[in-house]
Amino acid sequence: MSRVGLLPVPVADKVSVDVGKNNLVTVKGPKGELSLQVDPDIKVTVGDGELTVARPTEQKRHKSMHGLYRSLINGMVQGVSEGFERKLEIIGVGFRASVNNDVLELALGFSHPIYFVPPEGIDISVEEARGKNTIVTVAGIDKQLVGQVAAKIRGLRPPEPYKGKGVRYVGEYVRRKAGKTAAR
Repeated sequence: MSRVGLLPVPVADKVSVDVGKNNLVTVKGPKGELSLQVDPDIKVTVGDGELTVARPTEQKRHKSMHGLYRSLINGMVQGVSEGFERKLEIIGVGFRASVNNDVLELALGFSHPIYFVPPEGIDISVEEARGKNTIVTVAGIDKQLVGQVAAKIRGLRPPEPYKGKGVRYVGEYVRRKAGKTAAR
């Protein structure tokens, strides 16, 4: 059984946490500001250098929300202090990516280029190494939004199992299939 909710959330010196009316938790740091509306049953307290989340009863609903809100607040604290990033690798002959005026332009083997406008709070950069695969980096302070944008970009051309071409996360393993064999 998990006890994630019982762990205190360490708060760095440069990060300030405020619990306002109606359990609105606001986290401010050097990279920005995030806020989260916490369920009224869950109690959030800020101590010296750490934040704790408490539940009123042992009901299944309260137990699940306890760990959830602790994880969400921990992600907010990490996001405003360090930020999050996901790296995507573009593999395929003629597959390219570039950023012009904060718009990601992708050539993924279709008859047309794909233009991806990132939402506010997300930074996209492209690293092109000669002879290597193109790396697209998605960065921001909101963990959920960074993951969602990276998944949307990957979904534009997921890696196919025969040649492995497409967009994949860096370090992702793509299970390969054997192709057709010629009849002899």
